Amino acid sequence: MNEPVRILSDLHLGHKISRIEEVETLRPLIAGAGTVIFNGDTWQELARPFLERSTAMLAKLQAICREEGVEAIFLSGNHDPSWPGPGWVELAGGRIIVTHGDALLFDGSPWKREILVNGERVMELWNEHPSAHSDVEERLRVARKIARELCTVEHATGRSLIERAWDAAFPPRRALRMLEGWFTQGQTGAQFCEAYFPNAEILVVGHFHREGTWSRNGRRTINTGSFMAPGRAHWVEWQDGFLSRGWIDESSSQCQKGAVLDVWRF
Repeated sequence: MNEPVRILSDLHLGHKISRIEEVETLRPLIAGAGTVIFNGDTWQELARPFLERSTAMLAKLQAICREEGVEAIFLSGNHDPSWPGPGWVELAGGRIIVTHGDALLFDGSPWKREILVNGERVMELWNEHPSAHSDVEERLRVARKIARELCTVEHATGRSLIERAWDAAFPPRRALRMLEGWFTQGQTGAQFCEAYFPNAEILVVGHFHREGTWSRNGRRTINTGSFMAPGRAHWVEWQDGFLSRGWIDESSSQCQKGAVLDVWRF
């Protein structure tokens, strides 16, 4: 793939509370890259209320990538599980792994109401794939099955912080599982690499909607956040042996690379 390789995630195109109203605002963020990896939850494949608009926005995103001469790689996420391919990308000879992040957790999105009440079905899906504990391809298959079978039925529509907090707080167990996912990303990322990518030093994910970076057991997990409130979106880029990350500056007219926060040399 051509460098620079830019990594974005969780655009949630077409969702009622995605901050991306017009796909054209993403052009400055795409322009200048050699390759853009869209790391899951790019569009709303499973959400019928948003599907028509989301499909049109995805087509526009693909057109912008073609117009800018950028190779677009779409990785599957729990909201768009049908993308072909393995579901991850290796950079730096396998020292950097890029994957959406739902496969880090046994039940994918344990804060979802549909998963909170269907733990037995999650266990059945794991039992159908016994090698998923050691085979990453099987692990991703389990994650995609969970995403399809236990997809969200009712979708949040409120954008304000109060509306988002209220949606997250009911039932209370949902909020607790969400907070647990946020605060254990570093540990779960390290454990995922130990099980499936033992040579990996850095894991780049989205999914949790909480941007940041954490180092555990000699491995670093980087989360690129989300374009869905209340999270903030980050970019990650690989070029000439350097991995960097930074803010995405968003406005109603354009999204572009903001300040660099960290740089790692390989």
